[in-house]
Amino acid sequence: MLQTKKELYMLEEYFALEDQSEEKHDYFYGELFAMAGGTPNHNRITVDLAGVLNAALREKGCEAFTSDLRVQLDKYYHYAHPDVVVVCGALEFAKGRNDTVTNPLLIAEVLSDATRDYDRGTKFHAYRTIETLQDYLLIEQKNVQIEHFSREDDGSWRLREYNSLEDALYIQTLQCRLFLKDVYRRVTPLPAFCLVRPEESDRGESDNA
Repeated sequence: MLQTKKELYMLEEYFALEDQSEEKHDYFYGELFAMAGGTPNHNRITVDLAGVLNAALREKGCEAFTSDLRVQLDKYYHYAHPDVVVVCGALEFAKGRNDTVTNPLLIAEVLSDATRDYDRGTKFHAYRTIETLQDYLLIEQKNVQIEHFSREDDGSWRLREYNSLEDALYIQTLQCRLFLKDVYRRVTPLPAFCLVRPEESDRGESDNA
């Protein structure tokens, strides 16, 4: 994610730029951040996740959208383009917009080197202020790993981690099960925390002996 050259923009300037530009930007307290171009694996995961969710939610009155749909985090100061957004029931739009919703139930971000800190930190902190949001997924694209944050009854957030293609996570609020093999079906990432096969490591030590 790259910051634009101009330091501060009015909210109206941001929307005007977005309406004319093919590039998407996040808006944060007057600053614009151009969203980094996605890798093929990033796009595959995003499209497949949205497809799997739409198939599972078709009869439940919910829809999954990709990053063309913007989310309002703060009416005056913060707008973002999540990779995947799920809304149940009618879309509730920000005033004067038909491309910006205020009632996401689930948000998913596919992590990259450029956005990882933002997605984990500032953006997640802001997402947690959205009253309707119940689930947040952080998805690695270089290895098999999904972090599932779910809002508890007391308002706290519970983290569950999954790092095997055989794993499945259950999204209670949507009453659907998400299989990692479906999310990663078109990519071939290495297993999480296992970047070198043991036999390759042993062979390397023998070669250096």
